[in-house]
Amino acid sequence: MALQTAERVSSHEASDNVIFQRHLVAYNEAANLIYGNVLEVGSGEGYGIELLASKVERYQAIDKYNTSVESYAAKYPHVHFQQMNIPPIEFPENTFDCIVTFQVIEHIEDDAGMVREMARVLKPGGLMIMTTPNIKMSLTRNPWHVREYTVSQLKGLLQNYFSEVEMKGVYGNQKVMDYYHANRKSVEKITRFDFFNLQYRLPRRLLQIPYDLLNRLNRRKLMKGNNQLVNDITVDDYYTSKANDQCFDLLAVAVK
Repeated sequence: MALQTAERVSSHEASDNVIFQRHLVAYNEAANLIYGNVLEVGSGEGYGIELLASKVERYQAIDKYNTSVESYAAKYPHVHFQQMNIPPIEFPENTFDCIVTFQVIEHIEDDAGMVREMARVLKPGGLMIMTTPNIKMSLTRNPWHVREYTVSQLKGLLQNYFSEVEMKGVYGNQKVMDYYHANRKSVEKITRFDFFNLQYRLPRRLLQIPYDLLNRLNRRKLMKGNNQLVNDITVDDYYTSKANDQCFDLLAVAVK
């Protein structure tokens, strides 16, 4: 099992609710698009399988960590899990009708290699759906991320391997924005002591554990300060539209 960190969002951690609900948006979007033989790259604890498995003929999940995804096979016999560190993606070319990969590419050193491999294992005309944080809305450096993207950066990367790329974004209503602004103020109280801008100057691996501890404490503090706001936000408080600098996540839909 993977170490549960504040970066790896859990459906069981109450203080993660706002982020968890945001992540569900991509699965709801994908549920209306996917078909056939589907690959999920970076399945995490597998909560998205509940939303997608019934939509497809076969569901192959892969993740760097040996998570609890295998337990879903008892309920969905067509669901399979394989532990895999990508790239490469260890399947033959032209295998899958669709690929979903949510909040993963920002963790991958060889992002171009990941995208190239996804295109390789997709059938001609196959669909790839991806999300990743929008760097323009990030409150601070996240040392768990190798990089984050602007709209144009991610679109440019995907266009190298896919014939069509549509860039959408995940946005929130006023409740979500109230949480975002409260979170920003809280983060600013912490980062104001970074006089030498070390969060951007030090190697990211040195910052991961301190960031993780502060991130978890901050989320719990926000929940304690306004429990109703954190708990009341649901997936319905988010929506998708054309991507711009104000969306929380970039949501790309690409065709091979």
